[in-house]
Amino acid sequence: MAVILALETATTNCSVSISKNGEVIGLKEDFNENYSHSERLHCYIEEVLSDCNTKLNELDAIAVSKGPGSYTGLRIGVSAAKGLCMSLELPLISVNTLESLAHQIKEANATIIPMLDARRMEVYSSVYSQDKKQIRKTKAEILDERSFSDYSDSEKICFIGNGVKKYKDICPYTHAEFLENNQPSAKEMGPLAFDKFLKEEFEDVAYFEPYYLKDFILG
Repeated sequence: MAVILALETATTNCSVSISKNGEVIGLKEDFNENYSHSERLHCYIEEVLSDCNTKLNELDAIAVSKGPGSYTGLRIGVSAAKGLCMSLELPLISVNTLESLAHQIKEANATIIPMLDARRMEVYSSVYSQDKKQIRKTKAEILDERSFSDYSDSEKICFIGNGVKKYKDICPYTHAEFLENNQPSAKEMGPLAFDKFLKEEFEDVAYFEPYYLKDFILG
């Protein structure tokens, strides 16, 4: 049995889960509009462990959302994950933030485009097929009406994430669906992390860094 603690801090949602063999058995998160990770992350870890009657020494791995996303949020999550891995001698698993967000879409007939706010009219985005396979690499891009035109022939397009509100008013595709209030959650990380655990796709704890995608800007 694989018991995995997952940390998601790439956006304002401070989210922690515990899963057993890919099934999430405990979740604690806070969809606050302000970043509160430094105050709440370790409290949430303790609460989820307590709720699941699980001790730190019963964990088999630590999973962390690797980005893209908030520079500060990612640093906090990765630092906490690395600290736990080092102290408990556990493997570290990284989960792509946009991939995790894409898995919130359950429809089987839609092209999925997760996007996260990256200031002004810019977003971090990627494109996934209806079976959740990545079909376009992750980019930091400035939005306009021509964005994502390569996928306009899809039967349906689902845009999801806190960057969606920037695109909703200029999107020309009548068959598009917008889920603008969704944020990445540790809930979707459980199955993804378990799959990597089985494949032994672990990170080097000492050298792993978040996937920032663009240079840090103060603020």
